[in-house]
Amino acid sequence: MKLLIHGRNLDVTPAIRDYTESKISRAINHFEDLVKEADVHLSVARNPRVPQQVAEVTMFANGTVIRAQERSENLYASIDLVASKLSRQLHRYKDRLQERTQGPVHRSARDEENGAANLPPPGTPITAGKEAVVPHRGVRRKYFAMPAMDLEEALHQLEMVDHDFYVFRDAGTGQIQVVYRRNHGGFGVIQPKDA
Repeated sequence: MKLLIHGRNLDVTPAIRDYTESKISRAINHFEDLVKEADVHLSVARNPRVPQQVAEVTMFANGTVIRAQERSENLYASIDLVASKLSRQLHRYKDRLQERTQGPVHRSARDEENGAANLPPPGTPITAGKEAVVPHRGVRRKYFAMPAMDLEEALHQLEMVDHDFYVFRDAGTGQIQVVYRRNHGGFGVIQPKDA
């Protein structure tokens, strides 16, 4: 597995690097066949009055992005917390893969053909046909492949990326939708309204 460790507002010392490598390696020990790359960002708040140290890990497991972030007053504690969170997320991901392979798949050949027709040819970059422009100051643009999926898969992806929302293309309608965590529990979906 390829492990990249970056520091923001701190120097990544050999001790921090060794500790991070051992904790992340231990967290994904049983999942090394799934995880190909992990990107670790360690940061310390610039304001000395805010003792906040953050460990953020993004993993790439067979095309799925698994992300976890934890913050505390101690960098080593943040690393411990994020490692245990990753372990839980990888367990859920592996369980879901096993359910898919062992359970019945109810897709017709026509559905698979329609799904393949909407995808660009293999090897085509995501930004093909797009022109590069400088975004407005403070605006960051991200481009990513958006295969069609149902609401259950979108909820699963939301749990894997550890964000408050997840943007996806609905398999039934082909429309872009957003699933999000509600403040008082549960989830919500934002759908476009036909004019």
